[in-house]
Amino acid sequence: MNENTNGDSALTARLTIGTRGSPLALWQAYAVRAALAEALACPDEEIAIAVIKTTGDSIQDRALALAGGKGLFTKEIEEALLDKRVDLAVHSAKDVATVLPEGLHLAGYLPRADVRDALILKSGKALEDLPAGARVGTASLRREAQLRRTRPDLKVELLRGNVHTRLKRVREGDLDATLLAYAGLSRLGLAEEADALLSTDTFLPAVGQGAVAIECRVDDAETNAIIARIASRATGIALTAERAFLAALDGSCRTPIAGLATVEGEKVRLRGVVLAPDGSDAAEAEGEAMIAEAGPLGLELGTRLRSSAPARALGL
Repeated sequence: MNENTNGDSALTARLTIGTRGSPLALWQAYAVRAALAEALACPDEEIAIAVIKTTGDSIQDRALALAGGKGLFTKEIEEALLDKRVDLAVHSAKDVATVLPEGLHLAGYLPRADVRDALILKSGKALEDLPAGARVGTASLRREAQLRRTRPDLKVELLRGNVHTRLKRVREGDLDATLLAYAGLSRLGLAEEADALLSTDTFLPAVGQGAVAIECRVDDAETNAIIARIASRATGIALTAERAFLAALDGSCRTPIAGLATVEGEKVRLRGVVLAPDGSDAAEAEGEAMIAEAGPLGLELGTRLRSSAPARALGL
């Protein structure tokens, strides 16, 4: 294991967690640290947190789809993991690329939070309250496509930055609305900022939304065993299905894709959609399988949609 010290403690670290430095990323890292400390029966301070700036953090002037897509929020952290500067990495699951660097894997997830998107409005309490031509800010092609599908009269604009920055743009009147993951708002103590929650019946979330992923080196048996003690089984099954679905579609930030898997008893149900960027066309699929077949279920649904999805949505 990595020998390091936390800035808050002179104790030698048992483990070092790599993370981004945004308020939400730090919440996730501290949540994982607390769970690991409980599993190890040690003080939290014995588990160090290393803040690593990523390419995605540096790009604020354009959509990530134009800068390389998924992986921009994980690349430098994964390099630290491979170099053994950290023992595990903590990510928002929706930011993790479908293909990981050789030698790394997702070892587990914390229990998943509410997956819905939250609508933040300058005025009003529902999507229907926005007037025609209202300006909505988002950096997500998925959110943009689903917004345009539901309300083609809205004007969608690029909005980057952390949660507080995006909220400020709306509250100060620069924009009429924005969309944020409700899980992120809740984790930051900002749940009351949500004016409405969008139903997954009509507005599917990003693959992995609401889940905190823990990445580790495949050959680090000791750390993998510790992570297994805190990992959520149901979240792991759901994400196996969702990530297989995304991989079958070769999904990235450049593709408007949404998907959600739920686990009930020994079965997993998956719904997914691929959209044209302007929301004018879409292909949807859903299916159910035993939990042992979560991966094949995702692969089958993704393959099915790949043959029926709007060509523009897949960049064909």
